[in-house]
Amino acid sequence: MKPVPQASSLRRAPVQRRSAERLTRILDACADLLDEVGYDDLSTRAVALRAGVPIGSVYRFFGNKRQMADALAQRNLERFTERVTERLQESGGEGGWRTAMDVVLDEYLAMKRTAPGFSLVDFGNQIPVGARHAEPNHRVADRLTDLLSGYLAREPDDDLRRTFLIATETADTLVHLAFRMAPEGDERIIQEAREMLRAYLARVLD
Repeated sequence: MKPVPQASSLRRAPVQRRSAERLTRILDACADLLDEVGYDDLSTRAVALRAGVPIGSVYRFFGNKRQMADALAQRNLERFTERVTERLQESGGEGGWRTAMDVVLDEYLAMKRTAPGFSLVDFGNQIPVGARHAEPNHRVADRLTDLLSGYLAREPDDDLRRTFLIATETADTLVHLAFRMAPEGDERIIQEAREMLRAYLARVLD
């Protein structure tokens, strides 16, 4: 089954498989409609219709479209983490932090290009979802610190968290620039982003 958001983003967490599947359909419909109509014209009624569920099912999980978009952002982060984890396991630890950095950036670019609704919701950056104290790049950096610290044989301390936060903020800014310049991402800007990240991380991690 596809990942569902953490319970903190939901009015009520699904406890049965049928309920989890319904939540997945709701979020899939939300993602598709974000691509089609944008956030301003998104409505819970349209999501319910697209998902083929009663409107009450949407309100069972979400009080409004902001909460629904925030849950979609959390699901994106869970899927991103799973994909990065799988790729790193396949690598067998070869290549150290450079392989890890390429995997993280490549999976982010893949979601940017293929995941429905991702261009608007991302991990929460693009529309005002969630609370300010839980800024998306902080969540991503913390997740990467916890995920990669063991792979890199480093303690997940404040220094490593700061390093990944700076790298995440840099990558986020440059990738968004690349996709403003070209629909699939300007490859020259993406390559410059790789070089900048490698230079910064080499100074800190080598």
